Amino acid sequence: MGEPTRAGRRASGASAVDPAPPADLLAAPGYGARRLYQAYLAAWNRHVDSVLTGPQFAVLSAVRAYPGSDQSSLADAAALDTSTMADLCRRLERRNLIRRVESPRDARRKLLSLTEEGEAVLTQVHQRARRLDEALLAGNDIARDADIATLLNTLGAHWESVATIEKLD
Repeated sequence: MGEPTRAGRRASGASAVDPAPPADLLAAPGYGARRLYQAYLAAWNRHVDSVLTGPQFAVLSAVRAYPGSDQSSLADAAALDTSTMADLCRRLERRNLIRRVESPRDARRKLLSLTEEGEAVLTQVHQRARRLDEALLAGNDIARDADIATLLNTLGAHWESVATIEKLD
């Protein structure tokens, strides 16, 4: 109730025009970030991989970059909290894409490495992901004028720090 009806799901007699987002939403950076993320998820699912998720891809990429590291340490590199990282690692291990072994010094730590299948999947998905990145950044003036990935990562780091502030002024 109260949510605009989307094309293809119109109630009988509903307007054929979708309402535009209100100005206060368009002015909110979080709204823009959510729209970007929703569009990215749809594009990833269609053009990169409908089974391997973006966060799983991030874990595989981090494991390839830092083989033998423990999963808690790699959580930050993959922009995941430790419980999500543990869940994704269990899933990737079940799919035989990574190997998790106990650390000889601390049985609670799980050391990660890619399996041969994981390396092959990551190589294939990486190529499709880079093509998607190119398509997402093509055809707009902003991409020519700024390094969008750097800008987004800088904003992400700043927003993460704001999330840790006890109280905003």
